[in-house]
Amino acid sequence: MSHKLFLIPVIFFAISFVFSMLGMGGSQLYIPILYWFGMNFKHEAIPMGLLLNILTSGSAALTYYRSGLVRLRLALPFAVSMVVWAPVGAFLDLKVKVAYVILVFALFTIISAVLVITGFKPKKKIESKKAELILGVTAGSVLGLIVGFAGRGGGAMVVPILLMSGLEPKVAAATSSFIVTLSAVSGFLGHLPHARFNIPVTLGCSVAVVLGSRMGAKLMAQKMKPRALKYVFSAVLLAVGLLLLKDALTLMKM
Repeated sequence: MSHKLFLIPVIFFAISFVFSMLGMGGSQLYIPILYWFGMNFKHEAIPMGLLLNILTSGSAALTYYRSGLVRLRLALPFAVSMVVWAPVGAFLDLKVKVAYVILVFALFTIISAVLVITGFKPKKKIESKKAELILGVTAGSVLGLIVGFAGRGGGAMVVPILLMSGLEPKVAAATSSFIVTLSAVSGFLGHLPHARFNIPVTLGCSVAVVLGSRMGAKLMAQKMKPRALKYVFSAVLLAVGLLLLKDALTLMKM
């Protein structure tokens, strides 16, 4: 694998650039790619992927925050609720197959992509402090519970939820970056005790995703036109949804 390692930071730079524009961390791509390049799935690919997820979303969140796009009064209760309820979901022995949960994730994400490209706007937007608090606690708790049970990151679900609640795409991406960063930290800490890191690869990838995410977030915040933004959102959400659908169908066959 050593002669191929130099390719990973290049690939991850591109992923972080795109995913930062949608407020996602990218772990759903980082982890399988690291595994395909020969890393141990549990002890190397997952913890490193989660670390890069935090760096991608955290760097983007900082850029968005400086641009005044992060809706903190919604992001904080959403993130805290996810962190609190994820361990509960992991603890509960729910009588539901993980494949069906991931299938719901996939369909929800694909539907969101369709709604974005068609210009869907809810009749009522979530704007008051009370409404944002209720949405943050409710959506964060339910998503955290499902994520904990399924053992999968829920970053792909945050943006669709925010879009359907009436947030503008830029604000949804910015707010999602903040939520994803805080929720991803708890997942990373859970894998840290048994993690093994290839230091040169980790450093190279870390620099790549920080640079990529800062550039992507800056482009989104300052220069992205509404029409182009709609196409980017739809394309990436559709791609993520199809990847989740593939995972769900694979698990159903097992």
